[in-house]
Amino acid sequence: MATAAPPPPSLPPPPRRHQFRRRSFLLLPFTSSLLHPLSSSSAPLPSSSPPITDRVYMDFSLCPSYLRPDRPLGASSDLSLCPDAEPLGRVVFGLYGRSVPITVSNFRAICANAAYRGSLVHKLLPGQFFVAGKQGLRRDKGEVRPPPGLVRNVETVNPKAFELKHVRPGTLSLCLGQNDDEDEIKLDPEYHNMEFLVTTGPGPCPQLDNENIVFGTVLEGMDVVTAIASFPTYRPAERIRQFNDFAVFIGDERAQVARSTWDRPLKTVYISDCGELKVTKPELTPSLP
Repeated sequence: MATAAPPPPSLPPPPRRHQFRRRSFLLLPFTSSLLHPLSSSSAPLPSSSPPITDRVYMDFSLCPSYLRPDRPLGASSDLSLCPDAEPLGRVVFGLYGRSVPITVSNFRAICANAAYRGSLVHKLLPGQFFVAGKQGLRRDKGEVRPPPGLVRNVETVNPKAFELKHVRPGTLSLCLGQNDDEDEIKLDPEYHNMEFLVTTGPGPCPQLDNENIVFGTVLEGMDVVTAIASFPTYRPAERIRQFNDFAVFIGDERAQVARSTWDRPLKTVYISDCGELKVTKPELTPSLP
């Protein structure tokens, strides 16, 4: 009797192909946007940024006739009355009144009294910051006087007032370490640290930390800040800088006077107007710039 032939060996099953559902592709962009938010032109504030309690504005302009030889000189000539002013735009600052209340209160009062009107942007370090608000009696030189009612700012000697850092473009701080006020002005009983700086970016300015009091940020008008930062400045040749360093070393006072002209914008940028902005809900966390 014939035996049945054994069955042929079974073949291994074909490899399974991974099946993607069409809807999984549709969900990928949405899921990715949750994990990695799309970048925007507005840099987000650090999570530790304090709330905004007050807002002030400053209008910046150019004065083409400021350096003309026939421009009238003397204390009666006010830069804020420039006859051929060219507006650059408005910058709105948010102030950290909870962190440094005295600094903010004084700065708000200076702006509300329009004391910064006519103040010259007298120093600009490209890629870092610009400085304005130099105190003095020469209105024709873009210097400003403190309005009555300012209190003595004891926060300038309080270590806690220096905790906030210059981590982003548009940081507003009270200029202490980089202050350019004359020594005789600083010895005046009515001296009130009016000089301020604004960082221009693109990166942070750690060299300013622990020397200047951060008390606000740019909320609107970062394009104006960027425009100011793009102006050329006066930079002496390396040989002149070395000679000046030696003169400072031997105590020549003329060297310090000459150095005060360094890093000045070659275009006359000044604050043409300023004031306080009243808002319904002043204590807001800013989302700009």
